[in-house]
Amino acid sequence: MTDAVVTAPAAAAAPTRIPWLGLTAVLLGTFISTLNGRLSSFGLADVRGAMHAGFDEGAWITTAQTMAQMLIAPVAIWMGTIYGPRRVLLGAALSFAVVSTLTPFSTNLPTLLVLQFLGGLASGFFVPLTLSFILRSLPPKFWAYGVALYALNLELSLNISASLEGWYVDHLSWRWIFWQNVPLAVGMALCLQFGVARTPPDPNHPPADIFGLATAGVGLALIYAALDQGNRLDWLNSGAVWGLLAAGGLLVAGFLVHEARTAHPLINLKVAFAPPLPQLLLLIAFLRLTILSTAYLIPQYLQAVRGFRALEVGQTLVWIAAPQLIFCPLAALTLRRTDARLVASIGFIFVAIACLSVAHGLTPDWTSDQFLPSQLLQAVGQSFALSGILFLAVLNLRPQDAITFGAMVQTARLMGGEIGTAFVATLARVRGQVASNLIGLHVQSGDLAVQQRLAAYAAATARNGADPAGPARAAGVLGAVVRSAATTQGLIDAFVAVAALTSVALLFVVAQRPAPLGPASHTPLFTRWGAAP
Repeated sequence: MTDAVVTAPAAAAAPTRIPWLGLTAVLLGTFISTLNGRLSSFGLADVRGAMHAGFDEGAWITTAQTMAQMLIAPVAIWMGTIYGPRRVLLGAALSFAVVSTLTPFSTNLPTLLVLQFLGGLASGFFVPLTLSFILRSLPPKFWAYGVALYALNLELSLNISASLEGWYVDHLSWRWIFWQNVPLAVGMALCLQFGVARTPPDPNHPPADIFGLATAGVGLALIYAALDQGNRLDWLNSGAVWGLLAAGGLLVAGFLVHEARTAHPLINLKVAFAPPLPQLLLLIAFLRLTILSTAYLIPQYLQAVRGFRALEVGQTLVWIAAPQLIFCPLAALTLRRTDARLVASIGFIFVAIACLSVAHGLTPDWTSDQFLPSQLLQAVGQSFALSGILFLAVLNLRPQDAITFGAMVQTARLMGGEIGTAFVATLARVRGQVASNLIGLHVQSGDLAVQQRLAAYAAATARNGADPAGPARAAGVLGAVVRSAATTQGLIDAFVAVAALTSVALLFVVAQRPAPLGPASHTPLFTRWGAAP
């Protein structure tokens, strides 16, 4: 959310020796950051077991990483502006490779948490600096393709992670969840080394606003931790959640007050809250909410109801990932020829239809094949919606504002995704409990239909000869059927809620003003410290 000086020379394209190699480097960074977070989530049970950690303690494994990413985002922006993206990203990539090498050798949970936090600090530099590099390295006529590649990167890494994690666990080891980052990070460093020319630090930059950087980063990180742990700790019934939210909120409020009163603010608040940037960032958060929500709901159904392993879940999610290779370039071509609002609207409409189609037909008997039509619609929708919103925002930016926008996208992306996941996880859990209670009202001991069902289950699970445990097994099967039906109903309600939120986001898109035909000439969001806006 914060930024340093953006001077006139910074508006020029970042000097590159092999521009496409440099672009590959920053896109690799985005891919690594998202993939690593998702792999840790899917492989959490295996990592937790290797560390001999319980459910509650192990829940902090993924939180430690994403908290660090949120914490470092303001620092990443400031350092990228002052020292240039090459130097900052090169150090971050090599650091991430080292941390990823060491993480599997952790002997206990505290060591793993420290390494996860350090890895999050390193990978937290990747996403904020990606968009800025794309906009500075490519001519404006190629920006649509750069934005589409950025969206493709996020979507691929988001949806292939289950397949990778399942394959690692089945054929290699849980350690490869972390070790697979090493060649990717080293490859990123090599691309940076040979694809991007050195740029000297700006000797005239003003001193860093330590208070602003600290309060923004720590405050957002604490709020993120509260959202990530809220469902497990029962939200506001937990003192820990209250403490995290209160501390994070006070720090963010202190940051805003400081920026409004200091003589040398990091940001111009009047411009920061002026349209269209807040609305566009809200749309990005909405989109991440809908995407991560469905990326959570489908695996939740396949694992909780159908008992699928991660590798089998990945075979379903790949039908969102693979079509992106076609639809993202198609979105870029469409963006070059029509209004970005239309492209984003088409995307949101397809996502809403996909969610409603699942909600309409989902039963406990569904397998991965039944999700195929909705997954294809979801793939088209995500490609068009994310590319359209990002391009709409880019058209309202000047190149020198790109680093700032990258940080705000990172904040909206992480917060929107976390809010979405927390919302649907809580909604699915609560609605599942309600459904279980309502179904239970019709499953009464002694009821004729219940007795007939128990007898059928006992006969189906009977062993040779007399089987005293038959009635207990039949009761267990009936309980599993009720839980399966209740879980399915909770997920159906969550899909309907996601479709409704997607419709709200569609209304926001329709309400946006047309974007300029090229980079906008509006007042820069982040002004030179001490300079008049």
